[in-house]
Amino acid sequence: MFNTTEHPHTRLNILTGEFILVSPHRMKRPWQGKVETASNTSLPAYDPTCYLCPGNKRSEGAINPVYTNPFVFTNDFSALLSDTPTGGTNEQDLLVSKSEAGVCRVICFSPNHSLTLPLMDVADIEKVIQLWKEEFTALASHTNIRYIQIFENKGDIMGCSNPHPHGQIWASTSVPVELQKETTQQQQYFEKHGRSLLSDYLKLELQKQERIVVENEHFVALVPYWAVWPYETMIISKRHVQQVTQFTAEEDRALADVLKRLTTRYDNLFSTSFPYSAGMHQMPVNESPIPGWHWHMHFYPPLLRSATVKKFMVGYEMLATPQRDITAEMAANKLSSLSEVHYKHSSAAQQ
Repeated sequence: MFNTTEHPHTRLNILTGEFILVSPHRMKRPWQGKVETASNTSLPAYDPTCYLCPGNKRSEGAINPVYTNPFVFTNDFSALLSDTPTGGTNEQDLLVSKSEAGVCRVICFSPNHSLTLPLMDVADIEKVIQLWKEEFTALASHTNIRYIQIFENKGDIMGCSNPHPHGQIWASTSVPVELQKETTQQQQYFEKHGRSLLSDYLKLELQKQERIVVENEHFVALVPYWAVWPYETMIISKRHVQQVTQFTAEEDRALADVLKRLTTRYDNLFSTSFPYSAGMHQMPVNESPIPGWHWHMHFYPPLLRSATVKKFMVGYEMLATPQRDITAEMAANKLSSLSEVHYKHSSAAQQ
């Protein structure tokens, strides 16, 4: 009899309409792959060479204020520029380009260079969320902006150029491809059923209790059924809202709570500062309302078997379709079993 815990199968990503290949039997094979060097370097609370620390000079010469709360500024090396002229090219529908304008902002989560989200207090994470909301509102006031991506790259293996706790906010004049897919899937489901796709999905997940990692009154963090990365998770708001600005003060506190609890479990998984790329997905701005949109936040971490073994997208995954060995259920069971006391704060670590 077919069994998803033993046999190869595909799973549908309901947010994109695409399938992934799951091969749980491959977990039995011996590992002889690449091993990275584990990094558990202790960082100082202030680094005079860090261009994000309070009072320090940034690479382009600007001086940071001596900030005590989350601090935001326009990226000195922005991927998008607000003054990009409108234009494009098209040669026989084969060589096609189109100008793209926008704004890239950097948000320092804390003045303390040594912290990360799991090591911050919930009240301080809540301040970050409030600044996310302020920035979203300010950027959305520009009528040419169509999408605002709030995200964080954590760890040098995820391309993070500075260990100071920070994230980014990119606002663009077009809607990126992944968001176009999610818009289509969510709106089609809403038009057919009259309910949010993620509301119904979350209801089913809460009934089954197979992939839940963290839950509170307003949010759930789970390993999605279609997860590609080994310990991929997604945070979904229990209330059907389209954008982060719609959260109440109580929901802000609840989101801060889930962010701390989830990222603490990540760090505890391999007793390391767990790398990931994480970001919110929410309804585009300055367009007609899309009632099917439901706010959620993705976490894509690369670690596979330990702090020194990384998952690569290669071969079949680059040429055909994403593939994973660890099932979503195995990953959720592992994450949910971990302590919510950070390993650096455990009694053994204090000795």
